[in-house]
Parts: sequence; structure tokens; C-alpha cells
Amino acid sequence: MVSHFPQNILVAPSGFKESLDSNAVAAAIQAGVRRAVPGAMIRAVPIADGGEGTAETLATATAGHLIPMTVTGPVGQPVESHYAVLGGSAKGTAVVEMAAAAGLRLVPKDQRDPGATATRGVGELIAAALDEGILQILVGCGDSGTSDGGLGALKALGVGVLDADGKEVPDGGSYLTKVDRLDMTNLHPALKDGSAQITLALNPHNVLTGPKGVARVFGPQKGATPEQVEQLSDGFDNWAAVLGRDCVESARGTNFAHGVGTGASGGLGAGMAALGATLMPRFQALLDSGLAGIDLDDLLSTADLVITAEGAIDFQTPKGKVPAEIARRATLHGVPVIGLAGTLGKGSRDVYDIGIDAIASIVPVPMSLQDAVADGERLLVEATERLMRTLILGANIAAARIGRDR
Repeated sequence: MVSHFPQNILVAPSGFKESLDSNAVAAAIQAGVRRAVPGAMIRAVPIADGGEGTAETLATATAGHLIPMTVTGPVGQPVESHYAVLGGSAKGTAVVEMAAAAGLRLVPKDQRDPGATATRGVGELIAAALDEGILQILVGCGDSGTSDGGLGALKALGVGVLDADGKEVPDGGSYLTKVDRLDMTNLHPALKDGSAQITLALNPHNVLTGPKGVARVFGPQKGATPEQVEQLSDGFDNWAAVLGRDCVESARGTNFAHGVGTGASGGLGAGMAALGATLMPRFQALLDSGLAGIDLDDLLSTADLVITAEGAIDFQTPKGKVPAEIARRATLHGVPVIGLAGTLGKGSRDVYDIGIDAIASIVPVPMSLQDAVADGERLLVEATERLMRTLILGANIAAARIGRDR
């Protein structure tokens, strides 16, 4: 008896970091719904958030394609990467996914030193797209494994990053304190003449310096010791000052220390802003620009229920994560929202205040993070089925009670 259950379900999840990309998460949730409600009308819309899977998600949505490349990975070794060339109405735009060249997934756990990892591969992807004559480039910022302020990316794009003796500063955030000046002489021609338009899709809450800056908020998450946090903090202070003095003309006046999004992807936001890139809130860039190939608000207007998801729902979720954005938009249409997550962390109850009506972890019994990540797809399918069956039970109890009251 499921006739009283909502039949139009929108599945709009993010990916589960280091486990499932957003496409795989959407497919698993859809499969779980169908186990419980075979006849439901489901629209699965993976939501690109700038992190892992963004390039592939947007390429698929716009009938575009991926360009494979080998680039310099975050620990200096070659890694297989890619960028996307979009199709449809977004034809002529390339998408560079920061995580595909310098993501945390590419940093071996025994080498997670945020003072040493670098974004050189990100700059190599951007340069490759520019070399192909693509002048509209969207850089997805998310899931980074670096804290170098974009130093490596700038060097790959032709910027000379020099110390007080005029020598090239090595890659890595630990060298930011040594930076004395930038030399734009060999900057990529498309950036030098201003013909390229680069937009970074990022979390606007992330800033470069200060108590809420990259070093203090994200450094420890990427393996920084307390001593390294202080070194990185000093380095970012110096980096902000140098960028403000030596940036391209179009970036004059930018607040590199505390400006919106400057701390995105370990400070890549600040580094690219110095080359004239536009820093834009991720969902404005990815959803409202038309690049995603969907009209999310139109889909929400016809939905009875929304299921969203991310790897961890916690105190950071309301600060620009996918479930928060989905809930914000769903609330405008009066549509209830359920959030699924690999883990429910500190502050997870805060999401009730932003429009998410219920949350659930996909992990049914105690298990290691390694096992949960490896078995994420099965856990997600089964958790969704359990959730749907609980909702069906509630709907049927309500229907039976109404029937008795008549």
C-alpha cells in the first residue's frame, strides 16, 4: 500500500569524497528508491560542486567530452588527469577540475604534508586548454590536497615566483614565506592580453588569511602539525601582500587576504585572482550559469520530495555545501528534503535550521572508515531503501488514520 506516498522524487546529491562521485551517488539512491517504490517517477540530477567528478558531470550533462592528460601531481609525480570541453549551449567552455590534478585523493596518506604539495598540475590543465584556443575556462575548486596559495599553478602558467635573490621559489606552501616578487614577463599570452576569461567556482566562505584562513581551518585536515600551521599562516600573509602588489592590472584592488573565496582550494582562489580570474560562489557558477545543463528550480517546482546527500553532514554543511544549497532552493518551493550521509558529525543537527527536514547515516553498524568507503555503493542503496520503507509506513499510517476518522 503505497498510493499515498509521494511519487515525484528528485535525487540531487553531491559526491562522497574518496568513495563515490556524484553520478554514482545519484545512481545508488535511485536504485534504493526503486527497491521500495518501483513505480516512482525519479529524476536523478548529480550536482557538481567543483570537487571530484565536476568535469565529468558537466561534460555528460552538456554532451561534451573529456580530454585526458598527464600532469604533475600534488606530490610532484605524474598523474593521469583530464579537463572537460563542454557541448550544447556551453560549447567553447572548458572545465578544469582542481581535484583531478591536485586533489586529496592523489596525495598518498603517508605524504600528506600541506607544506610540500602543490597545484602545478592545475596550471598545466589550464595552460593546455588555453593552448587549444579555449578562452572560457571554469575551474572547479573542491576536494583539494594542497595549501600552496596557487603558487604551483601560477608557475605552470608562466609566472616567475622569485625570492629576494631573484631565484625561483620551489613548489609548496612552506616556501610562501620566501616569496619576494612575481615576474609576469612569461605569463601565458591569453592571460597577459586579457583575452581569456577564467572563473573559479568555489566556496565563498573560504578566505586566505586570519583565524578563519586556510592554514588554521584546513591545514590540520591536510596533515599540518601545529608548527606547520603557523608557518603556513605566515606564508599566506606574505603571499597576500606580494599578490596585491604584483598582480595583473585587472586584479588591482582585490583583497587577497580576506576577500571572498581567496582561500578556496588551499589558496588557489587568491593565486588565480592575481591573474585576473573571477571568484564566484560555486552554485552561481555551476547551476545558475546554465553550464550544468539543468534548470534545478524548474525540477524542484514539480517534485514531491527531494533526496540529497554528501559524504559527511556536519557543522560545515550549512557553509556552502550541496545539501544546504538544495535545501535553500527546495524551501522556496515548499518541497521537503532528506539528507543522506556517510557520517553525521558534530553540528549535524544545525542542518534542520536551513531547510533539511531529516537526515540519516548510511552506515548501519560500526565499521572502519576504510570499509565504509570501499562498500559505499551498497551501503547507500540499502540505506535509501530503508529510508523509503520508513516513509511509506508513515504515509500509510496517516492514510489509515484519516480513513478511520471519516
